[in-house]
Amino acid sequence: MSGTELAGDLIDTALIAHVADEIAAEPPAPDGHTHEANCLNCATPLTGPFCAECGQAAHVHRTLAAFFHDLLHGVFHFEGRIWHTLPLLTLHPGALTRRYINGQRARFISPLALFLFCVFLLFAAIQQTANDIPIETQAAGNAAARAKKLQGIENQLTQLKAEHRAEVAAKQETDDTDAAITTLQTVEDALKREENTPAETTVIGPPTTLTFVNRVVRSVKENPGLARYKVEMHAYKYSWLLIPISVPFVWLLFPFNRRFPIYDHTVFVTYSLSFMTLLTVIMLIADALGLHAIKWLIVIVPPIHMYRQLRGAYQCSRLGAVLRTAALVVAAAIALVIFAGVIVAESTD
Repeated sequence: MSGTELAGDLIDTALIAHVADEIAAEPPAPDGHTHEANCLNCATPLTGPFCAECGQAAHVHRTLAAFFHDLLHGVFHFEGRIWHTLPLLTLHPGALTRRYINGQRARFISPLALFLFCVFLLFAAIQQTANDIPIETQAAGNAAARAKKLQGIENQLTQLKAEHRAEVAAKQETDDTDAAITTLQTVEDALKREENTPAETTVIGPPTTLTFVNRVVRSVKENPGLARYKVEMHAYKYSWLLIPISVPFVWLLFPFNRRFPIYDHTVFVTYSLSFMTLLTVIMLIADALGLHAIKWLIVIVPPIHMYRQLRGAYQCSRLGAVLRTAALVVAAAIALVIFAGVIVAESTD
């Protein structure tokens, strides 16, 4: 681009900005809407409800109600789409998946946007229902237990040594006392060695390739309660990992089938995870309200939902959908174990 063309573009830009500023400076009408003839974004003359040049809405608004309307529409993509998407996601997940893959996008929330919204709900539910009870690590509990045992052994040794001196002074047999002292000293030495020796983890294969596994195994072994707490509190942060973890398992249900590319499997997984996340939110809220009787839903609903989504999205036969559902349940369990392991490993320093 020559200097003349650049100068011309700068002048055009300045003029457009000046016109837009003048238009924007006009006060809104009493109803909170502006009624301009040119686009407030690029100053192009308006010929319809949207600017033909940049796509912005022809008339903007300056009301508080409109602000929250934009929040729901722009951030969460509500405004009708949510009411078309959620019923299908719940009752006909296969139809929703297939219709979105086939190009029907205007009526439905995209899988990723819905998944992010569900993760946001999960985060809110966890924060509201989590117990604010400080967790004492099992390692600390083991150390306290060892210290208590050592103190008890030292007290017993002090008493036995006093008895031993009394027996020697009275010229009595001290064999039993000597044996008891020796036994207690052996236990005391073993506890002291355990206290001063770091926990060991069995290494299977090259440690450089299994550091992740070793760290997870050590964390769970030392404190299963803390490991569970980490998974519960950090699951929403790493929830996006479930998508790349799960997609290969779904691909294995249809290996080398050219009808269903990776994109189809990704849409399937993301919609499925969105539903499972919403189900988890419902379970958390129900548990907080004391409705413990509906916990069985977390066992029954997922396989049914998987079956319906597989059958509708991939047009499987009933038998094929049943067999693939069984395989998918196992794959989901494996994916959750991998996911939990990643969280424990990443949150363990």
